[in-house]
Amino acid sequence: MNPALVLFDLDGTLVDSEPGIAASVAHALDRFGLAPPTREALRAWIGPPLRESFAAVLGAGDSRVDAAVAAYRERYVASGWRELSVYPGIAETIVALRAGGSRLAVVTTKIEDQARRIVAHLPFGEAFEAVYGAPPGTVSGDKSARIARALGDFGVAASACAMVGDRHFDVLGARANAVYAIGAAWGFGSVEELREAGADAIAAQPDQLLPLLLEPRIA
Repeated sequence: MNPALVLFDLDGTLVDSEPGIAASVAHALDRFGLAPPTREALRAWIGPPLRESFAAVLGAGDSRVDAAVAAYRERYVASGWRELSVYPGIAETIVALRAGGSRLAVVTTKIEDQARRIVAHLPFGEAFEAVYGAPPGTVSGDKSARIARALGDFGVAASACAMVGDRHFDVLGARANAVYAIGAAWGFGSVEELREAGADAIAAQPDQLLPLLLEPRIA
């Protein structure tokens, strides 16, 4: 039986957003004469709040952090949000979940208005009934409150819900709400990160999601 509600992270789970994020980070750091991080280092930027990542480079409390975030968003809002691709197998998984009766929503650390714009432009965007993103100025990657809000809005028990995401924020937020947590190993986090956070299951590829979501869960 399909879960009543399946929550999906956005970056690194539904879409590969690295090109747009990388270009926007480079644009922001160039304002201060700084080189962009290596591709490997940049992957760690995708998921946490921007202020946290820029502070790690510029220094916590540095006045340039807010300016860097503003410069990043300047480019990202103009064009970066379009520079992404849907992971192979995701569209088919979304269609199958909806056909099986699951309701779907997105829970992300991305600023909510940006996340809504991206989801609305996905070929399967209409399958998602809600998008729970971060308000402007967010400095924490904690998703617990957003997942709790989704459970309340949909009127679904935690035992009938699953959260799918590629970073520890997704797993920890799910566990805080007693929601089944599936790690998306095709994204920007590592399998080790997902395991250490306590993922109930890990899918190597999107086509492994349906079997994991349909498995009887051991309490």
